Amino acid sequence: MAEAVARSKYIRIAPRKARLVADAIRGKKVEDARAILKFNTKKGARIILRVLNQAIANAEQKKSLDISSLYVRKIVVNGGTMMARFKARAMGRATTIRHRTSHIEIVLAEE
Repeated sequence: MAEAVARSKYIRIAPRKARLVADAIRGKKVEDARAILKFNTKKGARIILRVLNQAIANAEQKKSLDISSLYVRKIVVNGGTMMARFKARAMGRATTIRHRTSHIEIVLAEE
């Protein structure tokens, strides 16, 4: 079975927040997924829409895939590296602020 894959790594959004948007389009047809992401107000929707468009462009390069019959077979949001920053606290102490990143992978397949 032919597939089209797109990955985007080290995206500056927490994986937990991106997964909320990813769960909304899992298993949907590509056009439905685009519509859902276009009108979603979360930051993760813009990012995942960009990765989805990359996967669609990759599918267009493969002549064996029919774009109109594609659906989101798999979408995975994994945690990436964390950037550590320090914030001053009371009595001379400091705490670590962890800026989380995400790795997003979308796999499209024909129905």
